[in-house]
Amino acid sequence: MYLGVDGGGTKTALCLVDEGGRVAAQTQAPSCYYFTEGIDLVGRVLKEGIDEVCAQASVEPAEIRYAFFGLPTYGEVSGDVPTLDAVPGEILGHSRYACDNDTVCGWAGSLGGVDGINVVSGTGSITYGERLGRGVRVGGWGDLFGDEGSAYWISIKGLNAFTRMSDGRLPVGPLHEALRTHLELVADLDLVDVVLNRWQGGRSEIAALSRIVVKAAETGDECAAQILAEAADELARLVDTTRRILDFGPEEKVPVSYSGGVFSVRSIVDGFGSALEDLH
Repeated sequence: MYLGVDGGGTKTALCLVDEGGRVAAQTQAPSCYYFTEGIDLVGRVLKEGIDEVCAQASVEPAEIRYAFFGLPTYGEVSGDVPTLDAVPGEILGHSRYACDNDTVCGWAGSLGGVDGINVVSGTGSITYGERLGRGVRVGGWGDLFGDEGSAYWISIKGLNAFTRMSDGRLPVGPLHEALRTHLELVADLDLVDVVLNRWQGGRSEIAALSRIVVKAAETGDECAAQILAEAADELARLVDTTRRILDFGPEEKVPVSYSGGVFSVRSIVDGFGSALEDLH
């Protein structure tokens, strides 16, 4: 059996496949994004997921021939890498595995390991690409000052638009009432209480508001539609930068794949495709 683990900002997916590539078992565990809860979270989440997926397939962790762990934030804190590298071995009971950033999973799984680029836009955003054995990541700097085009980024832009609509700096559009209703605000300034006080600026809670921005755009809110258009452009820019760094030639056809919840939005997929076309 072979184990694949793909960590993300909202969940951790685990899959066991047999020698013939048949899926023997799969499950989901909570996110192993540990920056807010401490690095011990990684071991707890991985043990929960590995125990479950192995139980489904009636195998022991020690029987897994090889495993790959794609972990969010891997490589972003140099001092944590040895600890993260050691965690799976403690659970599996052997060293037949490798760890890397979860972006590698997106690239390998979607493109079958061929030269090309994968862009992920979920809670955060990042690209990973390979050419001639060289790997490059672009973006993924976190929600505070990066992750352009992600669900979190879209939500922050939407919340900012709400504040400007509320105090008169922008014309009031459907986005204003959509957020007010969704968040059950008695007064507009209660937004501060909800997001900063009750949620404590929670990453997942904020990112989930991107769905409200999308619905507002679909009902004709021009500001929300512009946010989604900008998101598509930012994601295309990530891909183009990755292409340039990997030295793909101007006439070279570059396979590009995409994944993550933001790409479930048709207008973003269409805008992303158009932006990539315009780059040629």
